[in-house]
Amino acid sequence: MGAFFRSEEMTLCQLFLQSDAAYACVSELGEMGLVQFKDLNSDTNAFQRKFVNEIMRCEEMERKLRYIEKELKKDDMKVPDSDSNPKAPAPKEMIDLEATFEKIESELREVNTNAEALKKNFQELTELKEVLTKTQVFFREQSGLNVIEDAQNALVQEERGGTAVQLGFIAGVIPREKVPAFERMLWFACRGNVFLRYDEITQALEDPHTGDEVHKGVFIVFFQGEQLKSRVRKICEGFRATLYPCPETAQERQEMLKGVNTRLEDLTIVLKQTKDHRHRVLVSAQKEIHNWIIKVKKIKAIYHTLNMCNFEHSRNNLIAECWTPVKVLDQVQDALRHGQEMSGSSVPNILHRMKCKETPPTYFTTNKFTKIFQSIVHSYGVAGYREVNPALYTIISFPFLFAVMFGDTGHGFIMFLFGLWLVVCEKSLTSSKNSNEIFKMMVGGRYIILLMGLFSLYTGVIYNDFFAKSINLFGTSWKFNYTQTTLDSSHSIQMKPEDMFDNVTKSAYPLGLDPIWQASINKITFTNSFKMKLSVILGVSQMLMGVFLSIFNHIHFRHYVYILVQFIPEVLFMLCIFGYLIALIFVKWITYNAHCASCTPSILIHFINMFLMKYTKPNMTEAYNCDMMSPTGPYVQKQLGCDSQTIFYPHQQEIQTALILVALLCIPILLLAKPFILRAQHNAKMRRKQALGATSHEQLVNNEELEGHELKSGENGKTGIEMAGVSSSHVAVAVSINGGTGQTAVTMDEHEEEEEKFDFGELFVGQAIHTIEYCLGCVSHTASYLRLWALSLAHAQLSEVLWGMLFRAGLKMDAPYWGGIIVWAVFGAFAVLTVCVLLVMEGLSAFLHTLRLHWVEFQSKFYHGDGYLFDPFNFKEQMDPTLEDK
Repeated sequence: MGAFFRSEEMTLCQLFLQSDAAYACVSELGEMGLVQFKDLNSDTNAFQRKFVNEIMRCEEMERKLRYIEKELKKDDMKVPDSDSNPKAPAPKEMIDLEATFEKIESELREVNTNAEALKKNFQELTELKEVLTKTQVFFREQSGLNVIEDAQNALVQEERGGTAVQLGFIAGVIPREKVPAFERMLWFACRGNVFLRYDEITQALEDPHTGDEVHKGVFIVFFQGEQLKSRVRKICEGFRATLYPCPETAQERQEMLKGVNTRLEDLTIVLKQTKDHRHRVLVSAQKEIHNWIIKVKKIKAIYHTLNMCNFEHSRNNLIAECWTPVKVLDQVQDALRHGQEMSGSSVPNILHRMKCKETPPTYFTTNKFTKIFQSIVHSYGVAGYREVNPALYTIISFPFLFAVMFGDTGHGFIMFLFGLWLVVCEKSLTSSKNSNEIFKMMVGGRYIILLMGLFSLYTGVIYNDFFAKSINLFGTSWKFNYTQTTLDSSHSIQMKPEDMFDNVTKSAYPLGLDPIWQASINKITFTNSFKMKLSVILGVSQMLMGVFLSIFNHIHFRHYVYILVQFIPEVLFMLCIFGYLIALIFVKWITYNAHCASCTPSILIHFINMFLMKYTKPNMTEAYNCDMMSPTGPYVQKQLGCDSQTIFYPHQQEIQTALILVALLCIPILLLAKPFILRAQHNAKMRRKQALGATSHEQLVNNEELEGHELKSGENGKTGIEMAGVSSSHVAVAVSINGGTGQTAVTMDEHEEEEEKFDFGELFVGQAIHTIEYCLGCVSHTASYLRLWALSLAHAQLSEVLWGMLFRAGLKMDAPYWGGIIVWAVFGAFAVLTVCVLLVMEGLSAFLHTLRLHWVEFQSKFYHGDGYLFDPFNFKEQMDPTLEDK
């Protein structure tokens, strides 16, 4: 839990990897997934890096794998799901993979080309068969006439002494959707001197290129003369109609049809064999494509990482810098040693820690339960390095505040069951390939749904709400002494607590609200007052908790002066105003009862009068004691002179005035103390440096003697470490060769960090903004927590309206025979609206409001959220066997 309270301690390491072992070492670090590499070649073009050729080879392999995957999808064959995690292959194995992919791709392309040519030939023969068949029908005599005679009668007038004229014809096929336009074009272009017959092909044809179904029809056009023949051919070409030769005699057409049928049978056999061969190739590829994709993605990721390293030609090694958690340094060293063994290198790899000025990344160790709560915090902003993590408290506060707004035992139970189902079936649900984003989001938040339902069960018990009805488990503590006649004759009766509350044999209702309030007319008045005060108490308590959490940040980062000039004023300001408001609420709840209800103070009016310095005193000091107005007490309200606006405890005016003064005094301290103290500290530090006689920071560092070792100068005055490629801005504190305890180790001191620039104006403006935000935020954020009351009221009223307008109305219907069906239908509508409106819509609304309360009201008191996430080089990201199209 300590690692969840703050982020993991990170360290910047420098790796010296031998060229032969670099690939294997990075592969092992990727399998471990706890090292984030820095790009040391950010100024270098991607095409100028060392391993660009290898990456291009990987992209070519990915292209071939995408082609194979596309061919699998054409045959409705999926990439098999597998839990296998193959290791990244050695660089030498890339050649074998490339040869395998090249062979499969070329084979598939050849098969596809041959299949496409065969399908095209098959389509042409099928169309020719249809043309021959349809034209045979066209030319067949019917009722003593045939199509030739029809065409002659339509096109040729009986001139020339009744001599018959010889007509020519063209036959072919055309897409069905082009027929109307084709017919009109023939008519207008040939001026009606052609005769068209058309018949649709009943069987859909397959496009050899796309495989889609195409609907076509056979046409035959009769004309007279070569000029019309040429014109008809051009029109057919324009409409992409396919023309086929058609003999004029029936015998020739019959012989041609027999030849076409024979060729179609042969093509069918060849196409089947081609399809079987293609299927065998795809089945063999399907078995291995999952592992192939993961292997190629891992190889590409390794070379991308190696491109982030510097290459030292003189020593033939790679220099890398990386962030890693301190607690896994031993695992990193073991991975380097294992990588050296795998590569067969005899030269050890070197790892050493460095201290630098750069802010480390933020890394929290989460599990499947805490991951969703950490994600909620990260949606607002990533915690700064070693900053207090709000997610630890969000685990409890988030579902609890949600339940305050969603308090209903019935609704909470349904939500709890849904969350429980998601948790029980999490293994199958998370492994399923469901593309529904909303469902995937709910599966990811299964534990928070479970907790929200569980906490809503509890708050529903406190509110005593079960689908807008109360449950009388322990018996009401109220009793009435009205007769049955009075009850029957009265529309409403009044139950005075001093007379009808059983405080002798029974105490208050043991758990939650008394069920008698469900039947009362003033239920909303009572619950509103209760929930409003409860919202203020919860809100101020959570904000105070946020302010108190800030002290852990001040202590950890050694900002001890912030405790005096920022933390204490903030706590005093909050306690003097809103802490006092909570105290008044509890005093009112504890000290006042029904006997002195007329003198019960109005908390809101007293709080306003506190700032207006307006006070009204009672006639007698005995008014401060509620027992003085009890039935056995000596005074009545008129004698005491008390009401809701008079002060109700001794020295109230002095105490409230002192609290106001303390709160006002905290504002200038919060505004001015921190900037001026930091300025004084900065000036004192600069004076100390000047007193040492150093003219610059570098001169002060260079004059100091390093302890415990002596750095030998090399060429051009560089030290041995600088010649090895260590950045001058980073200085190592420990060097370890493969993590071995018995091998050479070097220790160096850290150079003094460069002094940060101090800008007093910027600091003062920032502190002024913080002061204004905090002081005004205390007021606005306290008011913002009233949404707990508002959402709870809205949820309860919606539930009550839904019950009254649907279910109660259905139960009141007087239908002896149809009553059961009506109640069943009404219950169905009630259940659907309950789930859709009260659970989904109201639940989403309460969830969003809870997010707002945590992000703005709670986290703003201590959480900066200015860090960046630890993004390790991890092969788990390559486990998804999908390839994005480039």
